[in-house]
Amino acid sequence: MQDVNWVALAIFVLLFAFITWLGFAAARWRKGDLDLLHEWGLGGRRFGTVVTWFLVGGDAYTAYTFIAVPALAFGAGAVAFFAVPYTIVIYPILFLVFPRLWYVCHKRGYITAGDFVRGRFGNRWLALAIAITGIVATMPYIALQLVGIQVVIGALGISGTGLAADLPLIIAFAVLAAFTYSSGLRAPASIAIVKDILIYLTAFAAIIVIPIELGGFARIFSAVPAQKLLLPVPGPHTTGAYGSYATLALGSALALFLYPHTLTGILSASSGAVVRRNAALLPGYSFMLGLLALLGFFALAAGLKGLPEFAAGFKQFGNNFAVPALLLHGFPSWFVGIAFAAIGIGALVPAAIMSIAAANLYTRNIHREFINKNPTARQEAQMAKWVSLIVKVGALVFILFVPTQFAIQLQLLGGIWIIQTLPAVLLGAYTRWFNSWALLVGWALGSYAGTAMAVQVHLTPTFPLTFGGYTFPGYTAFYTVILNLVVALVLTPLFNAISARKVAPDETLAADYQA
Repeated sequence: MQDVNWVALAIFVLLFAFITWLGFAAARWRKGDLDLLHEWGLGGRRFGTVVTWFLVGGDAYTAYTFIAVPALAFGAGAVAFFAVPYTIVIYPILFLVFPRLWYVCHKRGYITAGDFVRGRFGNRWLALAIAITGIVATMPYIALQLVGIQVVIGALGISGTGLAADLPLIIAFAVLAAFTYSSGLRAPASIAIVKDILIYLTAFAAIIVIPIELGGFARIFSAVPAQKLLLPVPGPHTTGAYGSYATLALGSALALFLYPHTLTGILSASSGAVVRRNAALLPGYSFMLGLLALLGFFALAAGLKGLPEFAAGFKQFGNNFAVPALLLHGFPSWFVGIAFAAIGIGALVPAAIMSIAAANLYTRNIHREFINKNPTARQEAQMAKWVSLIVKVGALVFILFVPTQFAIQLQLLGGIWIIQTLPAVLLGAYTRWFNSWALLVGWALGSYAGTAMAVQVHLTPTFPLTFGGYTFPGYTAFYTVILNLVVALVLTPLFNAISARKVAPDETLAADYQA
């Protein structure tokens, strides 16, 4: 690696120290009893429009997103921009569905999607499937946030072998674990404000300064290979990259707010109206993401693969090093420190929320349902705190001892798995028509088929579905959730006819889904 960038490192450490203090101080912000799970795990459901905007934005637009999307543009070209329409498509869904979920969860005291499904369908095994899916899908996501920190640490010039190489990441993990344990969701909510200000500052500075250095946008786009500027035109009897692009955008949009961490951010809002306002305001992050995706083209135009700072990190981090190398190339060291701190802090915010969300799922839908059915409020909150630590330790061990590529591949599988909860959660917010056992069978078949399809294409996102002599490459998660839904639709009347008298009651009321 290159020599240590001491100026950048000093600023990085100072900003990291500040958000560490902020994370611990957050325990006294909007003070509540952190021995209650809804206070520790949902911030007491008291976050207003502005805080929710920062929290959900910091939660959905992770550090790895800010590294991986430009890296995809750098390596694969225009297909990377699917991330922009997908983060726009999600907001009408957020506006329509999630206020209803907020209202029913608030009125019934639900903390997780598993709680809602348990109450709505009365089937603890379906709720268990929702909880396990959420936890398993979240674990590699946390590991990828640590990858984001690893890339930044490497770009600062900190290298070595053994403990020396891993110590900065372990320290970052220890900080994350400590303030999450002590402050709960209040910690990432407060830190998200700092993180997003730094990210916006970095994005706007990069989009202004780097094109000036490279001679303007016309020169930048003329330097990008033509095949990377547009999707390839499909051949005969196939939708080609067009189908992949469209289904990646739509499928990713359907899955995003099913993840436990994003749903936790939504349920921490103070009202359904706050959720609706955020559905209108959050596209601001999509605009920023579009700007950041352009950094991949900037890196191509700058010829980064021929520069020492890129060569130093390429072997270990591959195309993920494109953004750090571009920042090192285009900015003075003091600004590099700010930008790298934005990425590093941007990893801590979602990692904290993810560990909290996974802990909530285990505590409410596994431990309370199957192990200790009558815990005290203090026991329940304490269990969640310990589980949040275990989840983070698991993610740290995974990233230290397993190749990064496996984390990326498991995160891909996580997207396939989490979308299988859509019929029970999103459709369940509108109807109780589905039989819970039919939903469980649909979930199982969708998860199995998605895993098998992903393995068949070597854990890449798209699957070439062939039908009638035509090939339709598309996002595996999108295809399998359709299978899931069809199975649930077909089996529901059959299962209802078989066990008409055994259908569990719905503990929610129509009035619970409205203000």
